[in-house]
Amino acid sequence: MIELLKNTAPQRFAALIILSVLLTTTRLAYASDPEPYPGTVRISSPHAFADTVARLEKATDKNKMGLVAKASASAGAAARGVRIAGNTVLMIFRNDYAVRMLAASVAAGIEAPIRVYVSEGSDGTVTITYRTPSSIFAPYRSAELDVLARELDPVFAAIVGDALAK
Repeated sequence: MIELLKNTAPQRFAALIILSVLLTTTRLAYASDPEPYPGTVRISSPHAFADTVARLEKATDKNKMGLVAKASASAGAAARGVRIAGNTVLMIFRNDYAVRMLAASVAAGIEAPIRVYVSEGSDGTVTITYRTPSSIFAPYRSAELDVLARELDPVFAAIVGDALAK
C-alpha cells in the first residue's frame, strides 16, 4: 500500500480502477449466487404465482403449521400502481415449536418464523425457495435445536411437496 502511494497520480488512478473492477466483479459474482446459504432449497412450481402462494397457504394448514405472517413487495407495489414480478414471503411456524426453540436457545428466536419465498421470473416461471430448519438452527450448536430441526425438516418438505402436487 505504501508503494502505491509513492507512485505517480496516473499509476494510482490505474491501480484504483483495477481494484474497483476486481471488487465489482467479485460483488457481481456473489450477488448472482442464488443460494448463498447452505441448506437452501429451490424448487420450480408448475403452478402460476398466485396459485402457488394459495397452495402453500393451504398446505401449511394441512400440515398443522401456522401462517404467522405474509409479506409481498409485488402486492405493495401494485397498491401504488407499479407492476413488478410476483414475490411473496410466507412466514411459517407453530407455537409449541417456538416454546421448545426458545427453551433450547433464546438467541435462536430470531430464526422463527421460518420463511418460504415464492418468486416469479420475468418469463413467468415460479420458484419456491426456503432454508431447511436443520440448516437454520445448526449454527446454534444445540442438541435440543437439532432434534427440533430434524422434526421440522420433513414438515417443511411436506408443505412444499403438497403445494407442488398436481
